[in-house]
Amino acid sequence: MEPLNASSERISTGISGLDHVLCGGLIPRRAYLVNGPPGSGKTTLGLHFLTAGRPDEKCLFVTLTEPVESIVGNARALGFDLARVEFLDLTPTAQFFAEAQSYDIFLPADVERQPMAQRIVETVTALSPTRVFIDSMTSFRYLATDPYEFRRQALSFLRFLVESGATVVFTSEASPEAPDEDLQFISDGIISLSYDRNAGRGLEISKFRGSDFEPGRHAVVLHKSGMDVYPNVHPVKSHAERSLDMLSTGIKELDELFGGGIERGTITLLTGPTGTGKTSLAVQLASASAARGERTVFFSFEEEVDLIAFRARSLGIRVDEMIAAQRLSLVKVEPLRYTPQEFYALVEREVAKEGARMVVIDSTAGYKLSLRGIDLASHLHALAKFLQAMNVTTVLITETHDVTGDFRPTDEHVSFIGDNIVFLRYLEIDGELKKAIGVLKKRLSNFEKTLREFELTPEGIRIGEPLTKLRGILRGIPDWKDS
Repeated sequence: MEPLNASSERISTGISGLDHVLCGGLIPRRAYLVNGPPGSGKTTLGLHFLTAGRPDEKCLFVTLTEPVESIVGNARALGFDLARVEFLDLTPTAQFFAEAQSYDIFLPADVERQPMAQRIVETVTALSPTRVFIDSMTSFRYLATDPYEFRRQALSFLRFLVESGATVVFTSEASPEAPDEDLQFISDGIISLSYDRNAGRGLEISKFRGSDFEPGRHAVVLHKSGMDVYPNVHPVKSHAERSLDMLSTGIKELDELFGGGIERGTITLLTGPTGTGKTSLAVQLASASAARGERTVFFSFEEEVDLIAFRARSLGIRVDEMIAAQRLSLVKVEPLRYTPQEFYALVEREVAKEGARMVVIDSTAGYKLSLRGIDLASHLHALAKFLQAMNVTTVLITETHDVTGDFRPTDEHVSFIGDNIVFLRYLEIDGELKKAIGVLKKRLSNFEKTLREFELTPEGIRIGEPLTKLRGILRGIPDWKDS
């Protein structure tokens, strides 16, 4: 194989997320192993690789397991254009059992004596492909006399292809009956595909000679158009000019409670038990952002967006007008459908391509459900830090389970993420159930230290005067003092 170097030349795998994980794509004229169990997407990845080349590139698909007719039919169903892909079908024929014939693969000097190797050499010599996909090398293993001979022959075969000018991607089943440690050793890179009933499909790079790569398990989605890879979520450094403009909430009394408003680019947690009005308050903040002419996106893991819009209209918030003007988007996110990496990509697209300036996420409980047992705090922290790095104002809704009792900012231990923490609580005053709102934390400026009554009315959200006679709300035992 060619000498290792830190080559900046890359070729695309045809999957943008995988190219990102590989820090730009594959290094040309090397051999890469893709392993994983049946159904994990190895062949689909190979089809992306073969069809991602330039119009003048010649590509070769060598199949030892699945007939060409079946591959072509499945590829066309997924929308792949195979016009530039040549096929070499080495699968057993219908007469296989009637013939007393064995197959082997030899070094180039011995290859003329063996029909299978002869066909490979002739095809590669005639075509001179720049991309070769072999599915799968596991089949060659059963043709070798012993493990040492297989490794020697496989290495010779890959060297022949690479020295012919091809970048090679080859697959292996990596089963307990046929482990592929020897193939891992001789390959220049290893892309491992996996499937877990709880965590879903995944991809991990364990080796990539001559280059760095994104570590960890990355999400994989197979769909009607092939495969998508969603890189793992990591905090990013700030790469947008920070602006700490004070943003109005659209309600004078709420601005007073915030000490003037919310600074742009900060992360605000809205916390409280169910039914206190967290979503309605978040819609108000989103509508104020849209009213300033800024694109705002409201992601709902909980309620359907038509119900959110209906409740907003009942509060006098003109969401229909803002949606029609494309300044406000209400997006329903089904937590069991999206992986956290997919959701991150969805948010990133809204910010980077659509120019969103405020993002609302309702709620952390729904987001946690999409994580399927994976740590919430680390993923949420990475997402929040990305938004902050892009100078996007973020609102996160988080629910506390206890309606009464000792005060806790959140039940998910994510309060450290918030620059601002706003809490909503139930009150009982003279036998009547009421709600109160207060600010617990504001990192960048001062704020009002009192609580105010919070009420949802047909005229909008009403914030009352400071409740200076209320005591003990944080202890869970509110007491009204007349003097």
